[in-house]
Amino acid sequence: MLSGCFTALITPFKNDAVDEEGLSQLVTFQIDNGIDGILAVGTTGESPVLHWEEHNLVTEKVAAATKDKCICIAGTGSNNTAEALEGSRHAVAAGVHALLLVDPYYNGPSSLEIRREYVAPIAAAFPDTQIIPYVIPGRTGAQLLPEDLALLSRKYPNVGTVKEATGDLANMRHTRKCCGPDFTILSGDDGLTFEMMSTPDIGAAGVISVATNIAPKAVSQMVAHLAAGETDAATQLNTALAPLFSLVTVKTTEKTAYGDVVCRARNPLALKTLMSILGMPSGGCRQPLGKMTRNGLNTVLAAARKIQTDHPEIFQPAADFFNVDIPARLANPASWEGLSYKDYA
Repeated sequence: MLSGCFTALITPFKNDAVDEEGLSQLVTFQIDNGIDGILAVGTTGESPVLHWEEHNLVTEKVAAATKDKCICIAGTGSNNTAEALEGSRHAVAAGVHALLLVDPYYNGPSSLEIRREYVAPIAAAFPDTQIIPYVIPGRTGAQLLPEDLALLSRKYPNVGTVKEATGDLANMRHTRKCCGPDFTILSGDDGLTFEMMSTPDIGAAGVISVATNIAPKAVSQMVAHLAAGETDAATQLNTALAPLFSLVTVKTTEKTAYGDVVCRARNPLALKTLMSILGMPSGGCRQPLGKMTRNGLNTVLAAARKIQTDHPEIFQPAADFFNVDIPARLANPASWEGLSYKDYA
């Protein structure tokens, strides 16, 4: 059973190449601050824009760095089952503990097809490795339904966990009802982790988190308090972390010559922007992701300043590990120079 707090690790870049030194630092930072496991090359790690050689490199590096220290999960999902099988084969050979399979995107298979033609072949090919379906219809346009998830878990003992990112509490409750009390539900949404873990008929066992890239200690503590039934302590941390959780997607209204438009800066853009501001290894996102709008950057800065003012202990582990003065960086415009577009046009 996979339970606890797992980091969906960002992939740092330098000169548009994978920053191997920065990657090593980020993994060590996570381990030093009590994370239960690390997910390499998930969506937060910009898997859609990594070449498979880079994808495999990151998996190898994270698997080696986490060996005997914490769990390693590899994102090997695709909208091509043959490609997912090949990536999974490499990841298993590298020594990962589990494979994360995002629902196939764009070509939009039915839940039946996702079960029979995608998850099942991979589960059968790697019976000694945990398989974690990743259900996020807002990104993929497809969805493995609870009924098919239950059929998978009944047939394949290594399908005992799901990363649930539907944002739909009714779907989560139905997953629990179909899959039973021993099946593991992991939150795929930082902002819903508290509710998912504290709601008995959902009973999530942890989170695969984005925010842990910056605050692994605080998020891990919140998850541990929830697992122990220590609701008051967990509530305090959830409230303190809320500004950071809000940055997974940043929505702003931008003015154009043709009227107002809504701009959505999706994960990991805001996160990597904040990591750059704080002085952590990050680099920019690869195209077609680009930069924040100025309004979006101001949203990131406001959230970070609120955390630093109200709960400086959340950022302190990053300040200590990376030897940075966070209050100074949050006050100095040089820290965010070039991280946003000058204007919408």
